[in-house]
Amino acid sequence: MQSIVHYQQIVSEYFANTSIEKEPLNLYRPIQYILSLSGKRMRPVLTLMAADIFGADCSKALPAAIAVEMFHNFSLVHDDIMDDAPLRRGNQTVHEKWDINTGILSGDAMLILAYQYFEEYEPSTFRSLAKLFSKTALEVCEGQQWDVDFEQRKDVTLPEYLKMIEYKTAVLVAAAMKMGGIVAQTSEKNCELIYDFGLNLGIAFQLQDDYLDAFGDPATFGKQIGGDIIENKKTYLYLKALEQANLFEKENLLQWFSVQPEDNDDKVTAVKNIFKHTSADEATKKAIEEYTFKAFATLEKLDISEDKKALLKNFGESLMQRNV
Repeated sequence: MQSIVHYQQIVSEYFANTSIEKEPLNLYRPIQYILSLSGKRMRPVLTLMAADIFGADCSKALPAAIAVEMFHNFSLVHDDIMDDAPLRRGNQTVHEKWDINTGILSGDAMLILAYQYFEEYEPSTFRSLAKLFSKTALEVCEGQQWDVDFEQRKDVTLPEYLKMIEYKTAVLVAAAMKMGGIVAQTSEKNCELIYDFGLNLGIAFQLQDDYLDAFGDPATFGKQIGGDIIENKKTYLYLKALEQANLFEKENLLQWFSVQPEDNDDKVTAVKNIFKHTSADEATKKAIEEYTFKAFATLEKLDISEDKKALLKNFGESLMQRNV
């Protein structure tokens, strides 16, 4: 069993030693650019870790891990266009550095490249990986559409929001872990359990991302603080604030989410104050904790050694303590 840093190094070394740039440069250079903005590369790390946990040489899972990372970055490029986001990991987004058309086309190419990595596996493993990947990719698209739909709706519920983030974010985390199990040829039960672990951890991760979007440190978060507020997104924070607000606070929050003022700083500050006054911030942190513990409970059912369970638990705890 290896450390998280070890798995991160494997992924980083792959991208450092692999050039995707070729003609036409305006298609492939943006791909090289977004992949160079490494971040923590959590998802491919999970694929390598899962393969190792189930007794395989983690290098065998590298193609699947790279496919997951390629798909994740494809989704980020397109999400940034839809959100008109200026920053990704503290740097210009692809559509800002180039243009929208380039972002769309380069993103499309990344999706195809992701599928090609599965071709390195023998037929039965390829089929299992591709089937899971196709299901996951479609769910991510469904989650993204719900996210877009929610911007125009005034009746979004907390269960609907949780289902949206499950599809938009958590299913890819879950699939990344299950792919490691598939490559390692572990039991179907282990594959399903590690998927459930990743799913609950992924929901907790997204709730943490929502929280950091409002209350993170601009120096470390890597994205625009208050971006969700500016875009009028019905996050867990927002929905909890509405649920727990008094009449004045509710009317004030609804008013802020119905306008796009010239000075977004005033809007972000005012909405964050409402989140605090209604204790929506504390409720969100509690939900993060609950889904994290739910993921940890799944670990107990896995047919692996206790030290491997401990490593997975430590990884989950480190994610929940992040500030980026």
